[in-house]
Amino acid sequence: MSFTPRLWCLLPAAGIGQRMGADYPKQYLPLAGKTLLEVTLGKLHQAFPAATLILPLHPDDHWWPDVHQRILQNHPNLQLITTLGGAERADSVLCGLKILEQQAAAADWVLVHDMARPCVTQSDLFKLWDTLQNHAVGGLLAAPVADTMKRSNPQGQVETTVERSQLWHALTPQLFRYGLLKNALQTALDQGLNITDEASALEAAGYSPQLVSGRRDNIKVTHPEDLPLAELLLKSHSLS
Repeated sequence: MSFTPRLWCLLPAAGIGQRMGADYPKQYLPLAGKTLLEVTLGKLHQAFPAATLILPLHPDDHWWPDVHQRILQNHPNLQLITTLGGAERADSVLCGLKILEQQAAAADWVLVHDMARPCVTQSDLFKLWDTLQNHAVGGLLAAPVADTMKRSNPQGQVETTVERSQLWHALTPQLFRYGLLKNALQTALDQGLNITDEASALEAAGYSPQLVSGRRDNIKVTHPEDLPLAELLLKSHSLS
């Protein structure tokens, strides 16, 4: 009997968005008539309607129940699992992976996406999935660096110009085999390593994730001025 790997989508949403300067977490800020979380979640569900979505939340999140009701109304067929997240993004991802221990196979795929990247396109989601289908490890969306890159000294002065031909901006989603990702994240956190994304955990474990070229307008909403830009991008995508 042949084995067909399942796809799980993991959307960490346990942050508090301090840099946004708002009275509530940025995942609940308004965007395109919804919340940021609803827009991003909807993108993943639209692309992969059969996938189960895992949502690690902050233990003090009291905004979620109302948003959850709207999600159920708008996406009645969505398979959703919520769990408590951790102090940092990597902790939340690991919490989401652990909740799947009795359900996911080691060779299953886990697609991890930044909740704060609502502008990812369906074409990029499909491109990542199609490119990595037969990959033993997995990979990530990334954009080649276009600007001249400088390395500074501690005083903020230019130390040198860095060759950019092999430099990339890491984006999300990042797509990895369940067993490899869970073990790599657990080991890296146990060792106290600085894990900024899933790929860095796999790299620390000795693997070489595949880079998949993605669109530059897959922006991350980090500051207040990013929200109107994200709204403009969403409108332009709907017209294209």
